Amino acid sequence: MDLGNLASVLRATRELRCRFQRLDFVYLNAGIMPNPHVNFRALWHGLLTGKLLHMLTTAEGIMTQTDRLNGDGLQEVFATNLFGHFMLVRQLQSLLCGNEKPSRLIWTSSSNARESAFSLSDYQHAKGQESYSSSKYATDLTSVVLNRKFNDQGLYSSVVCPGLVMSNMTYRILPVFLWKLLMPIMWLIRFFAKTYTLTPYNGAEAHVWLFKQKPEYLDSLVKYHSCTSGLGRCYVEPRKMDVDEDTAEKLYQKLLELEEQSLEKYHHLLD
Repeated sequence: MDLGNLASVLRATRELRCRFQRLDFVYLNAGIMPNPHVNFRALWHGLLTGKLLHMLTTAEGIMTQTDRLNGDGLQEVFATNLFGHFMLVRQLQSLLCGNEKPSRLIWTSSSNARESAFSLSDYQHAKGQESYSSSKYATDLTSVVLNRKFNDQGLYSSVVCPGLVMSNMTYRILPVFLWKLLMPIMWLIRFFAKTYTLTPYNGAEAHVWLFKQKPEYLDSLVKYHSCTSGLGRCYVEPRKMDVDEDTAEKLYQKLLELEEQSLEKYHHLLD
């Protein structure tokens, strides 16, 4: 399934509804960061002002992306990182709600999710250069409002941050040879920046930890971060999210409107 292609999402969900009567867990993990650019001047300024460690752990002020429209006429990052998942959840609602045991949504967000990069008037982030950050903040908002609307139907939503993981997405930010030169430094940074999980195995710590928790006892306003100590011990750290619940509700209504427009276009793929 291609989460950046609505027809692909609708075909997959139709098949899932045929094959299953319920779903216990859905991990919402797809994500892209096209054409990333590093602002080295901002990095140098961070070094001089003592903000370098914060910038290296959140990418705040140092990462921009060049987004584009996808085949559905949506901003590609928004469509892949958020809206495709939203449509997936909505189409699978009958399998996720009203079951004997609670069902779970676990979204992969980011420490790069920032309110300053998000705007309700431009929720697809067509006019900005921080589409990744905007999409991840919108993910946090969406998870919050889904809990408010569906907890009483047995559906619970959680948000995790895998930390800085060396993946195919990360390797596109800088040339591979430069990453190889930087890796020893990054292992040292981990003594000061616990979110430098570096490997996919370490980055999945919060995803696996959440699998074992009772959702009724989790805080819907908390993001669960995968962390790794300087000596390599993996653990999970909950952190309160900087989200406004009124903004979350308004975004949800906008997503519902966009969903209605999209389903009109692809009505032939519905049951």
